[in-house]
Amino acid sequence: MAGVTARPVRVLVVDDDALVRAGLTMMLDGAPGIAVVGEASDGDQVPAALDAHAPDVVLMDVRMPRVDGITATRRLRARPRPPEVIVLTTFDTDENILHALRAGASGFLLKDTPPARIAEAVRQVAAGEPILSPRITRRLMDRVAVQAGAYAQARATLATLSPRERDVVVAIGRGHGNAEIGAELDMTLATVKSHVSHILTKLGLDNRTQIALLAHDAGLA
Repeated sequence: MAGVTARPVRVLVVDDDALVRAGLTMMLDGAPGIAVVGEASDGDQVPAALDAHAPDVVLMDVRMPRVDGITATRRLRARPRPPEVIVLTTFDTDENILHALRAGASGFLLKDTPPARIAEAVRQVAAGEPILSPRITRRLMDRVAVQAGAYAQARATLATLSPRERDVVVAIGRGHGNAEIGAELDMTLATVKSHVSHILTKLGLDNRTQIALLAHDAGLA
C-alpha cells in the first residue's frame, strides 16, 4: 500500500565490551531499515532482553564472562519463534564459531567487518538468507577434526534425501547462494528455495549453515 513504510529490522546487541556495544549501536542505528532496540552485556541477560525487546536479529559475542555466546545461542534457538543470530568474533580461527553454528546461529562476522557489510548481513539474515562466508568457513572447518562416527552418521542422514536434494546440499556446502545453485543445477530460484525448505524439514535443521556443516561432515564439501 502506498505510503506504508516497512518495519525496520529490530536488532539486539550482546557483547561484554561496552565500547563494542556502543560502536555497533551507533553504526547500525544510522543504517537504513535497521533499529537497535536493546543491548546486553552477557549471555545470561539475553532471555530478559528478548522478552523486553522482541528483536528480529541478535548480534552475539562469543566470549563473555558468565554465559558465553554459544550457550546463549543454543538456549535462544530453543525458544518458540526465536530471532536469528549472527555470531561476532575477533579471530577467524576461533573454533568456537563452529559450535555456535551448530547451536543454530545463522552465520558469523568478524568484529572488524566494514560497517556497511554488517548492516547488509543483518538485513540478509532477517530476510532468511544466513551468512556463510566460504573463505572463513572453509578455514574454520579445516581446523576441526571430524569426530569418530560423524562421517558415517552424516552419510546416513543424507541418504534420506533424493539425489537432487543431495546436489543442493553439496552446493550449499561449497558456499553457493540460491542463484548460483540454480545456475549450476539448471533450476529456477523457486525450485532451489523449495528444495532447501524440504531439506531443512526432512533433516530437522534450523538453517542452511547447518546443511553446509552436514555436507562437510559427510566429506562432500
